[in-house]
Amino acid sequence: MEYAKFSLLFMLVHTGAYFIAGMLAYRISRDLYHGQNRLLDYLKDMSNESENARVAKLTLPLQLLRGLVLSIVLYPVIGLLGELAYPLRFIFLAGLMFVYTDFASAVPFPHNLEGVIYMKERYLKKSAFWKLQFEMIVFSLLFGAVAAWILF
Repeated sequence: MEYAKFSLLFMLVHTGAYFIAGMLAYRISRDLYHGQNRLLDYLKDMSNESENARVAKLTLPLQLLRGLVLSIVLYPVIGLLGELAYPLRFIFLAGLMFVYTDFASAVPFPHNLEGVIYMKERYLKKSAFWKLQFEMIVFSLLFGAVAAWILF
């Protein structure tokens, strides 16, 4: 039961942080996702109603699933994390989200290490890098702060 409760709370915190960070970042990064001349033209065009509707339909269930998968990986260290003081849990969880799910992710994107290696130069723009970093930093800090408090 401890694992089920941990996963449920993790899923909710992850999804909430994801939506909040995404909504804040979207205000400054809309140009990355909208229109024919968007920088991230390999992603769905959010100005296209059908593509936007598909994203809207899938985002919540898939972020909940993502939260579940991420929580399961932490099962072996739940006890250890629970013994840490809040500041250390915060640093660990925020760092885990930032480093493992984004900056050092094996999926190339304009703001991570794999992107620098594998992406074409036209996608590696400073403005995109900082807009995407903003979102991930907000997400990681928000997730770390709330998860370190609520999960333990």
